Amino acid sequence: MLAPAQPARLPGLTLPPSGWSLAVLLALYVLPGLIGHDPWKNDDAVTIGVVHQMLSSGNWLTPGLAGRPYPDAPLYYWLAASSAYLSSWLLPLHDGARLASGACTLLALAFILLAARELHGRTEAPAAPLLLAGSIGFLFHAHEAQPMLATLAAHAAAYWGLTQMARRPRRGAIVYATALGLGLLTNGLAAMLPLLPVAALVAWRADNRQRVARLLAASVLLATLPAATWLAALALRDPSYLTAFSLAELSQLASTAPPWPRLLRLLLMLPWYAWPAFPLAAWALWAKRRHLLSTPLALPLFALLSALPMISFWLDARSASALLLLPPLVLLAVPGVSALRRGAANAFDWFGMITFSILALLAWIGWCAMVFGWPASLGRQSLRLAPGFIAHFSVIAAGFALWATTAWCWLIGTTARSPMRGIMHWMAGLTLFWLLIATLWMPWIDHIKTYRQAAASLARNLPASYGCIVSVNVSDPVLASLDYFEGIRTVSAASPGATHCQLFLFHGSPKDGGLTAGRDWRKIWQGGRPSDRRDSEKLQLYLRGGKRSTTADT
Repeated sequence: MLAPAQPARLPGLTLPPSGWSLAVLLALYVLPGLIGHDPWKNDDAVTIGVVHQMLSSGNWLTPGLAGRPYPDAPLYYWLAASSAYLSSWLLPLHDGARLASGACTLLALAFILLAARELHGRTEAPAAPLLLAGSIGFLFHAHEAQPMLATLAAHAAAYWGLTQMARRPRRGAIVYATALGLGLLTNGLAAMLPLLPVAALVAWRADNRQRVARLLAASVLLATLPAATWLAALALRDPSYLTAFSLAELSQLASTAPPWPRLLRLLLMLPWYAWPAFPLAAWALWAKRRHLLSTPLALPLFALLSALPMISFWLDARSASALLLLPPLVLLAVPGVSALRRGAANAFDWFGMITFSILALLAWIGWCAMVFGWPASLGRQSLRLAPGFIAHFSVIAAGFALWATTAWCWLIGTTARSPMRGIMHWMAGLTLFWLLIATLWMPWIDHIKTYRQAAASLARNLPASYGCIVSVNVSDPVLASLDYFEGIRTVSAASPGATHCQLFLFHGSPKDGGLTAGRDWRKIWQGGRPSDRRDSEKLQLYLRGGKRSTTADT
């Protein structure tokens, strides 16, 4: 008697992913969200503002923002300006500039994969880019114009170079020198200092200690050449800018602020920021506690423990700075993936599948509320949070989101059991959620976060002729947005001639801006983003001796 035929099983993704399958997964993670929206407040707007001035002025030597000097290392801005210029035939400047972030993110993922291969072997190495891409704190920064992404790529490359010192010391030293040098030209000295103790540890643990020490010392000297070349050009062309940059670097390194609050904030941030790498790293330390002195564990553990206080002392506790903690944490977490017990691995896998399936469902429901008005209560709430937003149905966006959702269902239904399946599903689920946000929700988010409407309203309400605008308490992202969208530039209250300006722009209460009744200032405009509801959140423009009238426009 013939046995009943077994149902055919759909082919699934082979784990660990490698080759084209891994490249496609990482590309789907990186590309959505880089284009299709305006500069948003904070680092995205500031970086795009610097790139805008660099391209409009033709001055690539000294980065500036909204007509003012912006002392900072220039390499990322050069990359972003180049990508914006080369893609200008197809993309607006802000979208083209973010392509540099996509390239830096892909490089960071590639270098962390190579470093993991050196430390943990080819079988476990694919977990490294999945853990880095799956880190919650990495998601948003990977899709904004963010100079720290180039520094992250430099750190990942430096770890790859250091992990090669045992087998190929000369090539490892060259990679380390290149990464360190480009990193110095990207974010200055403070961001690269955490790599020096790791190099000292590698030299101390090497079998051929003297040779490795000489190679790494030569690497550090060689790494200073790119930054030294730029500084020499500054000394010849713009000594005042060199002075401002040097003072900024020295004040960062000689900060007298107590680092302990920043260190505590970083420690409290890491469990969610670096999820799931953080708990897997903790488990790897416990599961392999008898081998803590082995290089695969000792190197990333020492790198993490030395980077934490150094970032607290010389950088800050911002989310962007915490990116530099991810490479050692990911390298430490890689052996924790295969060391997970079956019950814990299955629980983590189910947690990821359920979490992102629910989030995907909520993303679709929220989109239906915005576009079709169902559910009605959610539709009304979306309009309340984004006044003036008009949703449009896009066949391309909806089709791509539907394809991604179908691919997610196929993936969780066909992937074979493997120690890698939990982080594979986590990274794929995070990619799905971000892709749905980037395709379905991006117009709504862009409407409430962009300063395009506020800048246009301000430009319409400026007097026909005026000398200058003084800005007080206006942040760099807002200044960058006004310059980028409408070419509106302001001067600081401390600049020469500011007392003769007829216009005064600020955030907050008039008293915070230093206005007094005796100077006869009159409000002529008030506005902001649709999400700025209180007057203290909006921009306010005053005219000296103007008519008592107010134009409110968001």
